[in-house]
Formats: sequence, structure tokens, C-alpha cells
Amino acid sequence: MNTKRWIALVVAGGLLFVSMGFQFLTSLVTADFESMFSFQEVGGTFDEKVIEEGTGTNKIAVIHLNGIIQDTTPSTLINTNSYNHKRFLDMLDEAAEDRNVSGIILRVNTPGGGVVESAEIHDKILEIKEEYEKPVYVSMGNTAASGGYYIAAPADKIIAHKATLTGSIGVIMESFNFAEFADEHGIDFNTIKSGEYKDIMSMSREMTDDEREILQTMIDDMYGDFVQVIVEGRNMSEERVRELGDGRVYTGGQAKEVDLVDELGSLDDSIAMMKEDHELGNAQVIEYEQGLDINQYLGGTISSMFGAESDLISIKDLLRENNAPRAMYLYSK
Repeated sequence: MNTKRWIALVVAGGLLFVSMGFQFLTSLVTADFESMFSFQEVGGTFDEKVIEEGTGTNKIAVIHLNGIIQDTTPSTLINTNSYNHKRFLDMLDEAAEDRNVSGIILRVNTPGGGVVESAEIHDKILEIKEEYEKPVYVSMGNTAASGGYYIAAPADKIIAHKATLTGSIGVIMESFNFAEFADEHGIDFNTIKSGEYKDIMSMSREMTDDEREILQTMIDDMYGDFVQVIVEGRNMSEERVRELGDGRVYTGGQAKEVDLVDELGSLDDSIAMMKEDHELGNAQVIEYEQGLDINQYLGGTISSMFGAESDLISIKDLLRENNAPRAMYLYSK
């Protein structure tokens, strides 16, 4: 490579470095550090954003659930915006323990997720209703399917938009099978195991009939739990729930016709319903937020600088987190 090309490369590299530094400094200058790193003066964990003013001391807390329900922690600095299971449960606890919060609305926008995680949220909702005697409404967004419906079932009222995708009542477990591909390309898998079923659902071979029966029994058991949650939460017969729960999705309008949801409306409509149903007309309506820590802030800055590349890193993280088969209450296309 001649001298001119080396000089051009150095200049280009320098310009790229300066550009990245400028973007970073711009982000720092325009950042609202007070709101990002602040917390409630009353000692709560989360900031409160007022979305409707009120004149009394009562509050209605709106808590958002977005994304796949799974108890995982982002493994890279760039991937900082995924669902955080512990943080969501902490928000529920804070709303339950705050004496000024008289009602809770969950804004649910999820295709579902893990069986255990969905059950933990479901149980937390029951605890809030029974121990703290606070009403819990669910306002469904674009999608509130499978695990999203599982957590909605015990709510005092479920409100969906007529175009919401919900339902998908059931359990799914999937894995890849590369056995044929490996044979065609001369790839050998070496597996050393302690028992016959230790590599059940292995990607390197076909599943046996015995293995399929074992897994189907597990899925049927989890599905039975899902059905019972709806039986108890929606006051339906088991026969009716199993009839509706064949895995299909429903629009919000269809779900209302079969009593899987109570009303049609938006988040604003859900707030108005709670105010009217529980005489909370003067209540202040708040949303929980969390001030960003330094990793989240830097992650957001880096993500904006690298754009689509950060999306690829997020996909890689997702594949890494899901490389083992697991049972899911999940609506997948």
C-alpha cells in the first residue's frame, strides 16, 4: 500500500474517532441527569411520572410490562432495554406497599414467556389482591398472548383494544434438529452422558418415542396449570377453558365475545373505568420509572452511535440465552 493510501486511512480513522467522540459529548451535554439518576424523595425505589393530576392523596399506579417475560440479564453493555423480571416484580411490590396507591393497572404488551416467570407474576397479583386488598386491572396493548394472558387471568378486570392479539392459551417447547444436515456434511457429534435421557431434545439426533412421551407429559401438566389459572381467574368451567385454549390467538373483539376479556378500550379507558368502579375520581395517576444507571446510559449512547450493529448484538445475546430448550407460555409466529 502506498503512502497516499496510508495517509487516507489514517485521516478516515481520525474523522471516525472524532465523529464518535462528538456524538458521545453531544449526548452527555443534552442528557437530563437529574431525571435519569434521581429517586423518589419519600424513599421509594422508582421515580413516579404523573400522567394525570389529582386533588386527593389516592394514586393509581400504571406499571408497564413490555417484551418477552423471561428472567434474564442483558449480557452486553449495548443490550440494556430488555424486560427485567426482578425490576417488574419490585414495581409490583412497591405499588402494593405504598399506602397511597389505591389501584394498580398493568399495561401488558407481550407475547408471553417463561412458565416460571409468568407464574411468579400471577402469584404476585393474587397477593396484591388478597393481602393488600387493592384492585388490579390489566390493559392489553398490541399483544397480550399466552403468558401475557396467564398473568392477566386473575385481574379484577381485563380491558383490550379490539385489535389486540391475545389468547394463545397453551405451552410450547421447541428445539432445532441438525442431524440430517450433519450427516450430509460429514459432521460427527460426540456425546457422553450419565443416563439414557440426559440429552433429551438433543440437536444432534432424532427424538425417540419414549422421549416425546416424557416431554408431552410435562407439557400436558403445565397446560393443566394454565387452564386452572383461567378457571379460577375468569370463573369459567374447565371444559370451556380447554375449548377456548387450543393455542389459537383471538383479537380483542373476539376475546370479549368469548369472555376472555371484560371490556374493550385503551389505557385511558382503563384508567377511567378504575376511577369510576372504585370511586377514585380525584386520584392522581402515576407511572413508575427508574432513573438510568451509568451502564444503561452508556449503553443507550453506544447503541445510538452504532445503530443496526447493536441490533445484531442483541440478536446474538437472545440466541445465546435460548440455546437450551425450555417450556414457554409463548405466542410465536
